[in-house]
Amino acid sequence: MSLLASRRPDPAPDQVADRPADAGRVGSRSEVVTLPVRGRLRLPTRHRQIVAVIDPVWAAPDNATASVRAEEDILAAAAERLTRHLHPGEIIARTAEGKLSLRLRHEDRAARPVRLQEMAYHAIEVFGSLDQRGVSDLGVGWAPITRKQDPLTAESYAAAAASESVRQRDLQPRQDGAHVKARHPVINLWTSSRQVLAATVGSVVLPFLLLVGLYAIGIDVSGALYWALVAALGLTALTIWAECSQALDPPRLPATPEGPAPRATAVIAAYLPNEADTIVETVHRFLEQEYSGGLQIVLAYNTPVVLDVEDELRRLEREHADLTVLKVPDSTSKAQNVNAALRVAEGEFVGIFDADHHPAAGSFDRAWHWIADGVDVVQGHCVIRNGHDSALGKLVAVEFEQIYAVAHPGRAAVYGFGIFGGSNGYWRASALERIRLRGSFLTEDIEASMRLLEAGGRIVNDPGLVSRELAPETAKSLWNQRMRWAQGWFQVSCRHFVSTLRSPTLSLRQKLGVVYLLGWRELYPWVAMMAWPLFGFLAWRDGGLDLGSPMFLLLTLFITLSGPLQTLAAWRLAAPDLRQHPSWFVMAALANLLFYTELKNLVNRVAHLKQLRGEHQWVVTPRTAASSGSSDAPTPPTTDTPTSTSTDKEAAA
Repeated sequence: MSLLASRRPDPAPDQVADRPADAGRVGSRSEVVTLPVRGRLRLPTRHRQIVAVIDPVWAAPDNATASVRAEEDILAAAAERLTRHLHPGEIIARTAEGKLSLRLRHEDRAARPVRLQEMAYHAIEVFGSLDQRGVSDLGVGWAPITRKQDPLTAESYAAAAASESVRQRDLQPRQDGAHVKARHPVINLWTSSRQVLAATVGSVVLPFLLLVGLYAIGIDVSGALYWALVAALGLTALTIWAECSQALDPPRLPATPEGPAPRATAVIAAYLPNEADTIVETVHRFLEQEYSGGLQIVLAYNTPVVLDVEDELRRLEREHADLTVLKVPDSTSKAQNVNAALRVAEGEFVGIFDADHHPAAGSFDRAWHWIADGVDVVQGHCVIRNGHDSALGKLVAVEFEQIYAVAHPGRAAVYGFGIFGGSNGYWRASALERIRLRGSFLTEDIEASMRLLEAGGRIVNDPGLVSRELAPETAKSLWNQRMRWAQGWFQVSCRHFVSTLRSPTLSLRQKLGVVYLLGWRELYPWVAMMAWPLFGFLAWRDGGLDLGSPMFLLLTLFITLSGPLQTLAAWRLAAPDLRQHPSWFVMAALANLLFYTELKNLVNRVAHLKQLRGEHQWVVTPRTAASSGSSDAPTPPTTDTPTSTSTDKEAAA
């Protein structure tokens, strides 16, 4: 069953009278912004409350990126219907600006983000049933009432936060106010160098000194650390082997759906100064796509400057009725572009793509098989198409196959859920309209995946859904890209690890997968480094190392078998044109053994330090035109037993 099919619809107006007797009520705005008094004393701080503002808007009839507000009668009906979701004593009121202002209890932390998120979903359902103008964008902002912040001031801050929520179009409650302390750390070469140093030397030297210090006072923890490392490395190796085994048996394509296929939408998100060289070629590739239900193509882009390529895109829009070129003037992220595209999307399901992606023929018909089978998201397999250009391109091409052709589909089979990887993913439109993408996360796709899973959604990987993309062309751009991915994963882990484990919709098997994906994968880059200070301590304490110890045997097994095994499986499951280059896989296996695996672990450790320091800088990965090796590459067969496998573009396991 799909995510939205299982939701209980909001009651019709004639059912509002049946709401609980102890629910909240519709009041006036003055009641919201006036602090109640008891006698001569104001309410004590233990009864402090919050003010929230709901700001609903719709696309203007003549401009999809402009907004119009609800009429007074719709706003009044929505306020009345939303009272059933209020607690006793809480108030909802209309404002002259076409918004809803709420006075809510502030009993615990859950009253803020969790409850307000639920309120946003309720409001979307209510306004959707009252106004049929299409997909609505709804902003939610809040601010607490404190001794230093009266209700009127809190409402003004909440309204500002709701306006930002509307601009992001992501249904995410935001807070604002004098109580919010923003961090603006200085970012330069010196700070980055210190982080790299701390993540390498510091992660070795400090644990070594700690082991020596504890030993000096009579505490020897080397034995416990030894067995902990043995267990950690053994668990990691076992997981790799399990993923390889499961990846060799790809999922079967569901049976052909009955009846005609529905209309679909392809959303191409682009930041044109970065992708101007490749966007026209990409649009032509999508125009060449054939889909039995009819394909709408929406290019949603943002640019801070006017570019010549925009004229070419407008010309293509005039020539092709199914192409919509949507410039999102207030956008600063891919998430905003995708969310804005929902205003004009016509399809029953939506494929999301980056500007350098070229999906294989028949992809949308194949994706419909999964959507019709009740899946909310089906994630395809991304293949590097410029591997011939450089040694770095070859390394990344093999890495994509290692992670996306082995690790993620194998992990999905082991734990029972997949992940949306940001591109070449196909969403049920109703699920995407509710979940949205959030630009406040560096990996908005992974964050959306976690929220979808928490809500009971279903994500699968299909190895036959192939799309080809470009790898970074320089070491610097690769570093920046992987740093963003690693820090984004850490953000998602911090935000969703506990909440996902508490979700009643996930099975025990799936929760074990969450522990591995959001927990262990964040700890492992630090755990792996602990072997070096332990070796140093044992050599210092014993005057040398016993090279025949089980520790060394396990490490040897882990290093010499797990990595090559994964590379071999990647070659076996790779796209046919990549499988023709076994030398690429041999080179990649050697690079992983010598330096690349530790480089990726270093990126993860530095990303943790950046996140803890408050750095959230997004460095865009440069894109260029297609390489010479991209146009003639064969595509894998689209049968129910494909030879290639799936992708999660934002992974750095």
